[in-house]
Amino acid sequence: MSERAHTHRRRPGKRRMAAALTAALGLTGAALATNMMLQPAGAATAAVPAWPSATGTQAVSKTIEVSGTYDGSLKRFYGSGDLGGDGQDEGQDPIFKLADGATLKNVILGSPAADGVHCSGSCTIQNVWWEDVGEDAASFKGTSTSSVYTVYGGGARKASDKVFQFNGAGKLVVTKFQVSDFGKLVRSCGNCSKQYKREITVNDVDVTAPGKSLVGINTNYGDTAALRSVRIHGDSSKKIKPCVRYTGNNTGAEPKETGSGPDGTYCRYAASDLSYD
Repeated sequence: MSERAHTHRRRPGKRRMAAALTAALGLTGAALATNMMLQPAGAATAAVPAWPSATGTQAVSKTIEVSGTYDGSLKRFYGSGDLGGDGQDEGQDPIFKLADGATLKNVILGSPAADGVHCSGSCTIQNVWWEDVGEDAASFKGTSTSSVYTVYGGGARKASDKVFQFNGAGKLVVTKFQVSDFGKLVRSCGNCSKQYKREITVNDVDVTAPGKSLVGINTNYGDTAALRSVRIHGDSSKKIKPCVRYTGNNTGAEPKETGSGPDGTYCRYAASDLSYD
């Protein structure tokens, strides 16, 4: 599909888990981006959070526009009518569209999920769960180099291609997220008509095979990706590539893969930042 816009686990006590969740769900987007940017390498492995149960169900036939904060109270939202597609078709509309500075939290996206969530500028996606990713789980489209997109908590599964599509400018920070059965966790757009330098941080996440790669970046546009405290499950043969480098373009052609693995410049991580079980 085209790149276009399109160890041993320690089980924390119940009180500590509840307190941590309460604190996490009360943080602002700015605090999340500032405080959760990078966990120290070799941080203790935590239990993979269980997927939440939906508190209700809501069909969505027209994109929900969000400014300010939208709290879905862990209701399951799914596309219907014009949003009823669940394939990899280009140009689908999202279930949620977030204005610059908006926050979406406590949402479960069911199937079909259309094109998931779009962020028009800086945004916070907090405790959002994609049960069956459609075209992409979320796309980040801000045009300001100061844009910050924060994904905190939540998870995604059944993504045959990309989970997070980074088309715009700025910085994407993914923290305390879990992903399974996926193609790419994050892809910096390889052939968008307007290209930018993009910065990606993936921190304190759980990755369950099968999957192809965690991050794909375009070195010719100066992209960088930092990986910290990434726990990979069920991939003892290490088939999932942590960071893949490409030469991107703005013509729509398929970008050329030029290498993978840590290089200290574009793919910024060490072996100690990854663990396997």
